Amino acid sequence: MNTGNLKTYLTFLAFVLFTSANGQDKRAQLPKFLNNSYFEINIGSINYPFSKEHLEPGYTFESVHIPHTAVRLVLAGYEFNKYLAAQITYMRPVLWVKYKYTADGIASAVTQTKTVWMNVGGLTIKPQLPLGRHFTIYGEGGLGIITRHGMEDVNGPVIKDANYATFLLGAGLKYHVNSNWGLILSSAYSPANKTVNQPYTSFFAAGFSYKLLPFSEKKLAKTAKYGYIFPKQMIQIGFSSNILGYGVNNFVSEGKIPVFWGGEAEVHHGWILNYQRNVFHGSKVFSLDWGASAGVYQSNEKKDNFFTLSLFPVLRFTFLHTKPFDAYFYYSVAGPTFISKIVIDDHQTGAHFTFQDNMGTGVFFGKTRKYNAEIKIGHYSNGNIYPHNEAVKIPLSLHLGYTF
Repeated sequence: MNTGNLKTYLTFLAFVLFTSANGQDKRAQLPKFLNNSYFEINIGSINYPFSKEHLEPGYTFESVHIPHTAVRLVLAGYEFNKYLAAQITYMRPVLWVKYKYTADGIASAVTQTKTVWMNVGGLTIKPQLPLGRHFTIYGEGGLGIITRHGMEDVNGPVIKDANYATFLLGAGLKYHVNSNWGLILSSAYSPANKTVNQPYTSFFAAGFSYKLLPFSEKKLAKTAKYGYIFPKQMIQIGFSSNILGYGVNNFVSEGKIPVFWGGEAEVHHGWILNYQRNVFHGSKVFSLDWGASAGVYQSNEKKDNFFTLSLFPVLRFTFLHTKPFDAYFYYSVAGPTFISKIVIDDHQTGAHFTFQDNMGTGVFFGKTRKYNAEIKIGHYSNGNIYPHNEAVKIPLSLHLGYTF
């Protein structure tokens, strides 16, 4: 399935959040290990010349459509100094490559239309050369991970799946708007692979970057002046059930507001235990937590039982402060997860390594915000880093928590 893949932080962020937990007495300041980290969003044109040559024997090529609009994200980047950085990236098209073909040797064969999914992950080093105050040119090189989900019909593979390591190269120009924001022109390239019959991939784009820097004393004083409570730690227990169906999940994944992800395998019910710890908070609205969770679930169709163990980041936005309670919306993405079963209700979810995503709303209440209530939906998928990714849909869950 199409998971969207705009996932803000990957395993790197979870590691950073854990290593910064010792700085809890200064949570209004950016955690030390996040200083000089950055993220980027680049939108541009991707090209991989798929053609009839990439079909398996036994099929007649009719046509291929290659959509070129694509997104490349720097999910986690870190500047060691002004001359060197390293980054984790993810690149994919907005729409998949679409083939039309017919099977050979079948008199009644009709033309089939199917898609090939392609994405490129990267772990690269980024040498940089400043040109005056506002411009920097850079190169990029390192590990690329190509994942291709091919096509099948009743006769077998039409284009085979592929997942392999390769080189990822790139270059770009950055304009520094200020110390935090930058505008970017960038390119990336991975070579063809004849062994798995994969064409080269090229990408040209424009985008922006944001670099995290420590807050000024003035900003910290403003935060202290407001005096809002952001609980340090929290334990939650939750129950998930499909008694109300999957309408909320479907609305935010398949409806007019596609801001989350669904899944082919659907959970019937489950129990979840969460621990969360705040590592940073702003003056009123934004806070950043890390968390760990364990869940046990049963699927909806075949009653398959499975469990998950996750680490995850939490982006929390407190939109209402009142005397009796504080209300928030939160979004958690790309929490590295172990899932005990990979075939659920006959759906291939990929591998035992996957990612946890949650979205929900809740309140902290009580005089010192000792108590918590939260409702959310969830999702497990591997972000298309494996050829199979039919994903798991978690229906509405109710959580009750205690802070300390």
